[in-house]
Amino acid sequence: MTDHFGSCLCGTVSFKVKGDFDSFYLCHCQHCQKDTGSAHAANLFSRSAKLVWRSGADAVTSFTLSGTRHNKSFCKLCGSALPNTQTAGLLVVPAGCLDTELTMLPTAHIFSSSKAVWDMELEEVPKFEGLPG
Repeated sequence: MTDHFGSCLCGTVSFKVKGDFDSFYLCHCQHCQKDTGSAHAANLFSRSAKLVWRSGADAVTSFTLSGTRHNKSFCKLCGSALPNTQTAGLLVVPAGCLDTELTMLPTAHIFSSSKAVWDMELEEVPKFEGLPG
């Protein structure tokens, strides 16, 4: 069994995930595009791992989109995405909030029919090590 550690951007919230992830999905649905402000969400899923808040649990809040199963948890102070247990028996952890190295590769792209038009053929876009000058 593996322990994974993570935190929010401002450092108020920190957590540990005890256990392993079952899957790692890159979700391109329109809800995930809206709540990440990006082309997709990158979430890890587990039915057996346990979440332990190490600090800042009182700064964690959740949002569920009415009429859907779409929900997310985040830090009230900085807005960073955080682990979510809103669906009974399922732990969802945004991959980007982990501080420990993740060796698991994404399992699949999901809801690819909703993929943003600008998220096509990205291999052709120039790459920079940092902010271009």
